[in-house]
Amino acid sequence: MSSESESDYGLSHVPEAASIEAPKLDYLPKVPDGYRPKIGLIGAGGITEYHLRAYQAMGLDVVAICDIDRSRAESRAKEFYPESSVHEDFRDVLRRDDIEVVDITPHPAERVEIVTEALEAGKHVLSQKPFVEDLDVGERLVELAEQKGFILAVNQNGRWAPHFRYLTQAVRAGLVGPVSSIDFSMQWDHTWTAGTPFEEIHHLLLYDFSIHWFDMMTVLLSGQRPERVFASIQRASYQQVKPPFLGQVVVDFPNTQAHLGLNAHVVWGQLDRTTVVGHEGTLRATGPSLNEQSVDFWNEDGQAHLDLQGCWFENGFQGTMAELLSAIEQKREPENSARNVLVGLELCFAAIASADSGEPKRPGEIRRL
Repeated sequence: MSSESESDYGLSHVPEAASIEAPKLDYLPKVPDGYRPKIGLIGAGGITEYHLRAYQAMGLDVVAICDIDRSRAESRAKEFYPESSVHEDFRDVLRRDDIEVVDITPHPAERVEIVTEALEAGKHVLSQKPFVEDLDVGERLVELAEQKGFILAVNQNGRWAPHFRYLTQAVRAGLVGPVSSIDFSMQWDHTWTAGTPFEEIHHLLLYDFSIHWFDMMTVLLSGQRPERVFASIQRASYQQVKPPFLGQVVVDFPNTQAHLGLNAHVVWGQLDRTTVVGHEGTLRATGPSLNEQSVDFWNEDGQAHLDLQGCWFENGFQGTMAELLSAIEQKREPENSARNVLVGLELCFAAIASADSGEPKRPGEIRRL
């Protein structure tokens, strides 16, 4: 008979964790040193409040705002950049020689033509996410940008959310060693989409929302190619919003697995948690919302806790534009280049196809929605 205490049998040993100092990592976006081009905003819908608020905070020069609904463009200009010109036709913005960078925000189906003409007109482009609905179209836009010699970046702003950026920098610094698993678990209230155009997107969770998390999988596991995706979606019995608000996704990478769990119909006890487990340590970001997150880090020396500065809807939108401007200034490819984000879209499209078919899919095989 074993001499071990019955109370310990079958239980995981949890080592004592001394309190240690959180690793100092550079996780807040930085504005380019000297490059301050004139910027045009095309599309003045709801999300552009955060674009313009971020640009204003960084001291960037937005000189034109365009929307097919002139009143929306006028409202944005009045609130953020009263000296900017207002337009209804995006081509009026593209014809201006003084504008070097355009931020293009309409929905994907409308955006392709605008991005194409912007590159043809000799502009650097920041495209709203999700980048495209067809991977072949996305690749053609990437090739066009390279042919013309201009940079095409995508507003995958989650990359500069403070908690995601800290986790990314920690993984890049080797603080957890080889990563074995990533777990994203979200319980939040997405019912604000009722009565909006978003409610008409059947795969609202897996496409428009989860593209951030598919993108973060590729960032945290940079250099690894995903091999297989399995996803399922379901409607909660009490939900009134049209799209299914429950979802699960499992992505197999070589020697690594990533999991995404979603419940978008939670009122009480909302939680957003990300756990990255490696051979030499564990990172966990936790909070009640996307904008309220703290990070914990465990390794053999102990446990560190960090209350982060900033928030997603401030730093995220600053980071995407700041990275584009820095890349232009330094003549390099930005981290959020369109070519780079296509891998996350491959995951997204495979997950949607898997949810529809009930079968696992290989990323890259599903070329369009």
